[in-house]
Amino acid sequence: MTQVASLIDHTLLRADATRADIVTLCQEAKAYSFASVCVNSYWVPLAAEYLRGTPVKVCSVVGFPLGASSTAAKVAETESALRDGAHEIDMVQSIGALKSGDLNAVRNDIEAVVAAAHAAGAIVKVILETALLDEAQKIDSCRIAQQAGADFVKTSTGFGGAGATVHDVELMRRTVGPQMGVKASGGIRTRDDLDRMVAAGATRIGASAGVKIVTSPSATETGTGY
Repeated sequence: MTQVASLIDHTLLRADATRADIVTLCQEAKAYSFASVCVNSYWVPLAAEYLRGTPVKVCSVVGFPLGASSTAAKVAETESALRDGAHEIDMVQSIGALKSGDLNAVRNDIEAVVAAAHAAGAIVKVILETALLDEAQKIDSCRIAQQAGADFVKTSTGFGGAGATVHDVELMRRTVGPQMGVKASGGIRTRDDLDRMVAAGATRIGASAGVKIVTSPSATETGTGY
């Protein structure tokens, strides 16, 4: 169970999440040894306080969920989250710029966030929002994120109409190779969902159903297969 939990960013990004909800998220993360909690930047100070002294990281989203904030705003949000105790940044790429063919703008946007995060010893995962992209755009997004120095590419916000698919994770892994992380997120609710994403090449999983995932046996463990 611990090995599976170490892959999971225990996530709560709903607009109506309360202080009590975030505290519960952190308590669960400590109890099950998840990789991180992933929260909106408003909740980073609270999460950092509850998780201080534990191996569980605090992950904050930036430019979430649309990716349409200015680069300056994304950098400011990144720096604020890092000051408040975040260790990881999940930024949404400039989706509209990408779909407009403004690839340099997308790269510059990511590079600026990466520079701010890496200066503080934090890692960056770039959310592509694969549901809004065609195959060529997914490949371009992965290559740009890699060229910009990001640590991971990530499938989805969970708010973009569809989440992670095995096909997209496989495509992302093929594109970035073995050196870069791939995070699958959005719609991953069971242990079997997680196992399929890991088999496809994911090295981190974003899920709000983390407790259910780690406390349920996989199909291979029960002998039922997929």
